[in-house]
Amino acid sequence: MKDFFLLFKRFIPPYNHFLGLSIAMNILSAMLNLLTFVCIKPILEILFKTGEVAYEYMAFDVFSFDFWRHAGEIIKNNFFWYISNYIGQYEATTALFILALYLIFATVLRTAAMYLAVFFMIPIRTGVVRDIRNQINDKIVSLPLSFFSEERKGDILARISGDVNEIEASIMSSLDMLFKNPILIIIYLFGMLALSWQLTIFVLILLPLAGYVMGRIGKQLKKTSFLGQQQWGLLMSQIEETLGGLRIIKAFNAEKKISERFHASNEIFKKTTTRIFNRQQLAHPMSEFLGTITIAIVLWYGGSLILNENSSIDGATFIVFLTIFYLLINPAKDLSKSVYSIQKGLASLERVDKILKAESNILDPEQPKPVALNDKIEYENVWFKYRENWVVKGVNLIIPKGKTIALVGQSGSGKSTLADLLPRFYDIQEGSIRIDGMDIRNAKTHDIRQLMGIVNQEAILFNDTFFNNIAFGVENATKAQVEEAAKIANAHEFIIASDEGYHTNIGDRGGKLSGGQRQRISIARAVLKNPPVLILDEATSALDTESERLVQDALDRLMQNRTTLVIAHRLSTIKNADLICVMHEGEIVERGTHTELLAKNSYYSRLCEMQSF
Repeated sequence: MKDFFLLFKRFIPPYNHFLGLSIAMNILSAMLNLLTFVCIKPILEILFKTGEVAYEYMAFDVFSFDFWRHAGEIIKNNFFWYISNYIGQYEATTALFILALYLIFATVLRTAAMYLAVFFMIPIRTGVVRDIRNQINDKIVSLPLSFFSEERKGDILARISGDVNEIEASIMSSLDMLFKNPILIIIYLFGMLALSWQLTIFVLILLPLAGYVMGRIGKQLKKTSFLGQQQWGLLMSQIEETLGGLRIIKAFNAEKKISERFHASNEIFKKTTTRIFNRQQLAHPMSEFLGTITIAIVLWYGGSLILNENSSIDGATFIVFLTIFYLLINPAKDLSKSVYSIQKGLASLERVDKILKAESNILDPEQPKPVALNDKIEYENVWFKYRENWVVKGVNLIIPKGKTIALVGQSGSGKSTLADLLPRFYDIQEGSIRIDGMDIRNAKTHDIRQLMGIVNQEAILFNDTFFNNIAFGVENATKAQVEEAAKIANAHEFIIASDEGYHTNIGDRGGKLSGGQRQRISIARAVLKNPPVLILDEATSALDTESERLVQDALDRLMQNRTTLVIAHRLSTIKNADLICVMHEGEIVERGTHTELLAKNSYYSRLCEMQSF
């Protein structure tokens, strides 16, 4: 029960007004239902002569103690007296016709109340799903990059889609369990108590036994459901990897291998979901079976009461009691189904909470300081590791304002990691990184990243227009500013040559463009931001000669009068850097200008010789 209230407290409070209206409609619907069937008793007695009970009007004073002491008996007696008196004034056929009209009218009111109860639940259902997905998305963009190095993207997509839908079903079931079915059960129980307290107590002893059996099955379902959602995430991850690597899969004739891997995972998922559905579908026949046993026992016990001459219950009362008890069975069944759905939803909630409750280790200080670059950026004795092994080892580096510093070295030497530490994509374990003498951990990450523009080896573009990709992250950018940035990046000509110019959609990840065009759009985005610090991470390494020339020309314009940190494999692109640092296994092993490093005839000169060869 604690888990049920946890679901309610986390997601429902913004929709309390809709929940209140739905509860009110459920109460009205249950009372109208009860009122409809309670009228059967005097009708049976009078029309079909099933009893000799004569009802007389009982006078009452609502302010007297006796009224409140016998309120239930007085109200029931006067209600039956009114109906009996009304039917007695007409012939049987006329009374039946009036009764039919009454049933139609009562049914219209009852079904209208039932519809409104569901109607007011719809904003809760749709709103909760929207809120959870918003929370997951907001959390994803706020978490550090280190979180996603441990997670599969496909599994995250599975949590946003399948798991959120399971939570939605679970929340709706928990609302039914807490606010709908109990209301119906309580009202029907009151009606049954008014007819026969002995039979009602007997029923109350039987129903918890059935509920206990269903609860035991529900616990097992939760365990299996959690496993099923994990396997669904694995399937989504494989699909995402297949879509991303389709070119390589075909190039290496690996279609069969990929298919076999997916088929194996899919078969495991199929077996798990089969077990889940088997248990889930067991709820209905189990509740039918237990309900039939309960009704059979009630029939036996009620019949024995009727046959007892001293019993206060007669045949008509027993028939009405069974009718109401039958009404009670459906919400009791739904209650058992709700337990199943809630257990399945709680398993999904555990997976979603792995994202929602993840804590970022990149935190802003309580009292952040303003940051601006007027003098230099300084790495002082910087150590960093992702897991166990140090990737950056005791690096000391000064980047004066307006200068270009290049990092070169073999793959895995720590170049990109050193650059990623500056905008605080990761936080260092030892040492400090300072801007004008202030540790960057004392400023807001937003303010630090506002100083920087980044151009990566792989241009990260979005499925949007040229204009929106260039203006990405810059508020209120004008058309003239975007065009000027595109001209500086050598992108204006191919943009205006497209079908709709700057309003042409470039496709998923810029799939409609060549590699050089994508890179120039990425450079134009950095030009428009106009940052004082520029980080270029292998910006030209994946381009052909012609594209490299155009991109390098754009980069040269972008780097003018900026503090620039360049990471490059192609040494020809950084010959004119003010300082070149050679990295090897996380350390800077050489530093100097191109000419100075060649003269040392060490690491840098060997790199140049390898590229020349």
